Amino acid sequence: MTAPDAVVIGSGPNGLVAANLLADAGWHVVVVEAQDRPGGAVLSDRGVHPDYVHDVFSAFYPLAAASPVIRGLELDRYGLRWSHATDVVAHPLADGRCPVLSRDAGRTASSVAGFAAGDGAAWEELYRLWRRVGDDLVGCLFTPFPPVRAGLRLVRRTGADEGLRLLRTMLLPARRFGEEHFAGDGGRLLIAGNALHADLGPESALGGGFGWLMCMLGQEYGFPVPVGGAGRLTDALVARLREHGGVVRCGRAVTRVVIRGGRAVGVRTEDGAEIPARRAVLADVPAPLLYERLVGEEHLPARLRADVRRFQWDFGTVKVDWALSGPIPWECAGARGAGTVHVAEGVDALTRFAGELAMGQVPAAPFTVLGQMTTADASRSPAGTESAWGYTHVPQRVRSDAGDQGIAGRWDEHEKEAFAARVESGIERLAPGFRASIRARRVLAPPDLERLNPSLVGGAVNQGTSSLHQQLVFRPLPGAGRPRTPVRALYLCSATAHPGGGVHGAPGANAARAVLRALRPPRRTGR
Repeated sequence: MTAPDAVVIGSGPNGLVAANLLADAGWHVVVVEAQDRPGGAVLSDRGVHPDYVHDVFSAFYPLAAASPVIRGLELDRYGLRWSHATDVVAHPLADGRCPVLSRDAGRTASSVAGFAAGDGAAWEELYRLWRRVGDDLVGCLFTPFPPVRAGLRLVRRTGADEGLRLLRTMLLPARRFGEEHFAGDGGRLLIAGNALHADLGPESALGGGFGWLMCMLGQEYGFPVPVGGAGRLTDALVARLREHGGVVRCGRAVTRVVIRGGRAVGVRTEDGAEIPARRAVLADVPAPLLYERLVGEEHLPARLRADVRRFQWDFGTVKVDWALSGPIPWECAGARGAGTVHVAEGVDALTRFAGELAMGQVPAAPFTVLGQMTTADASRSPAGTESAWGYTHVPQRVRSDAGDQGIAGRWDEHEKEAFAARVESGIERLAPGFRASIRARRVLAPPDLERLNPSLVGGAVNQGTSSLHQQLVFRPLPGAGRPRTPVRALYLCSATAHPGGGVHGAPGANAARAVLRALRPPRRTGR
């Protein structure tokens, strides 16, 4: 049997995107996956209740909707369909007010204007800025670092003075961004809440820019979901790959990258078998796992090994899935039609939550990002019910409990139940009767998430902090912003690579293109 041209380690969205692009170039590609089904963190199941579909990890995909990489694969031809809730994001408050992010910019502006005169016009001004520069910002995000072409277009579009001001705006913490643009809490909450979809608290540099980016993506593309569950996105990627001759082998954990003469020539699986690769090996695994477990240290320079030890994971995650007998009874009407709901009582509460995490404390009042999946896609549960989930963050290493239950980070059943009760308490406060509607529940703590997907180390769903010191030329390691590794023919294509987490396929596409460029025959010169 002829050896494949390339072996891809891991079948997450980045690995499958890389495999598809190589297959498009005529390569024979084999994807090797440790779990018993492909998808990485893009999976759905009926494990909570047989009548309800739940997304096990990620669920809403604004970055996929905006990504030229995903759009270019034409996955609708392979069964992928998108669905939207009426509204994108809502942030209900105990006093009855509720800013709402909608795909209708006028509706969003009207919502934030209810908090302070002039804030609606401020939102519309930010959206006009996005309409001018958004395509180039997305181009910078989804192309290899440095994004020369998109960056030059952005500079030409804005000029030096405005470009510097835009750069400053993007680097602002979410709190400062909100204070500079809005007099009231509505716009500030939307920016700060969306920044915390990563691990960027209100006081973190880059949080304002990230929060604005997420809001504007939601404004333009929504937060769509695959009809039938997140797994349908994986199904489409796998079907496309197979149509182009690619192979996905599940249930085979890779234990080593085989290196001979300083070059990656294949992989070894846990059963001792070797799968050769004629041209390249691509790794859709976090950089620390690649370098510390799959590549022998004798193949790596000492400086890189030291940098890997300094790699910073993002916070751990606790996710609760619910099968509900009816829609969540929000007192704020604005929250009832939103696919995503933020649960926290103001920006100060978000700062307190982020501060407790920074101190290694289990938060006393967790900020919860809540998904109303049947609201977004009616196929997720029986009519009149709701498939819902909520996730929040906890420290990677727990030092103490900011609450009064002594949660120590063991994450046994007692601690999971105690923390889930905190999450549910925050929802119940805004939606009395929520608890009574729970028919079934599943709690996934950091060890559970890592067991289900070993790439989610300690429940780190972003594969590394989004903080400024680990972005751009610093992601995943200083000077390692491109897919190449110190080992010839070995490429990194996971979310630890630029531009980072989110389901957009850019790390996979960047790696595949780097492979193809490296093996392109040199141009002939002369007469």
